[in-house]
Amino acid sequence: MALLERPAAPARVFAVGSSSTSLGTASNRTTAPGTTASSPARRPAARRRVPRWTPLVWLALLADHRRHARLATRPVAASAVGPVPGRNPGHAGSTAGVTPGTGEAPAPPPATLGRMTRPAVVAHRGNSSVAPQNTLAAIEAACRAGADAVEIDLQRTADGAAVVIHDDAVDDTTDGHGAVAELRLDQVRALDAGSRFGPAYAGQRIPLLSEVLEILARHPDTHLLLELKNVWSPAEVRDVTTAIDDAGLSGRVLVQSFWPDTVAAARDVAPHLERGLLLAYEPPEALDVCASLEVVACNPSAEMVRRDPGLVTRLHRAGLRVMVWTENEPAGWSRLCEVDDGAGVDAIITDRPDRLLGWFSR
Repeated sequence: MALLERPAAPARVFAVGSSSTSLGTASNRTTAPGTTASSPARRPAARRRVPRWTPLVWLALLADHRRHARLATRPVAASAVGPVPGRNPGHAGSTAGVTPGTGEAPAPPPATLGRMTRPAVVAHRGNSSVAPQNTLAAIEAACRAGADAVEIDLQRTADGAAVVIHDDAVDDTTDGHGAVAELRLDQVRALDAGSRFGPAYAGQRIPLLSEVLEILARHPDTHLLLELKNVWSPAEVRDVTTAIDDAGLSGRVLVQSFWPDTVAAARDVAPHLERGLLLAYEPPEALDVCASLEVVACNPSAEMVRRDPGLVTRLHRAGLRVMVWTENEPAGWSRLCEVDDGAGVDAIITDRPDRLLGWFSR
């Protein structure tokens, strides 16, 4: 079963030009918005361009992301919370209201990851509360804990290899120094990505995508949210999507990014793969961008939903699934289950998938 069923309503056609500035996060500072060297080829002239984000919007986006990053580091609340509300059986998280032009409520599509009673549990960078983030140990731990999906980050080395790491630099998670984009694959693979988390994980390496796909092949019930960091060209994205296809996992992978140009590249080279757009800020053009990119999911931060619960309803009504990042607190989990009149979000991305699974099982 695909990670996310495609929306029944046809997407409106808008185009994201190769010079469009993206919804990047504070960690995406190495690639300047509007850089043409690594942007996808321009769309045909017949397509419209979605307006660029203004500098003011860009600054607000970065400030919002930094604020969420600080909030995400808070400890788990010790107080108990109320029961998990049930999902609305008439809404599986993709559409709301009635089918345009018919006056009839649409039949609910298959629920995300085959479940109708709760949001899917997505392990952020693997089970990063018990093993070093974005390592094979964390990914294996997430699969064994029963997570519905694993979320990982992909960056490119100086010689063009795709490696699994979140930060633009290796300094904070390994024993090395320098930007990933300035290191060769052999240099990146020589680094210890486990010792900083704990001595038991000494020797863990920054993984290759192929190694992650091998783990998922052994765990057929676990899906993958694959975030491409910064701007990727169509040729670069094709290398990734070919590996996914060759592994026979195309029905279990959703490719996502904060950068519309990267999502557009995935749309163009692998339209059969599901796509998502990550948000750290909601500009006025967000739904038009989602329609242009033909994504099945638009994934905001938990802080965005906390400040504006109606965001989930708006995205659902646009035919989009909503997978929220990164919520680690029971109070937040309860809130995400209650939005959109009790329908809830479609997935919760968390550093503590085992705890969230246990919370759901109460």
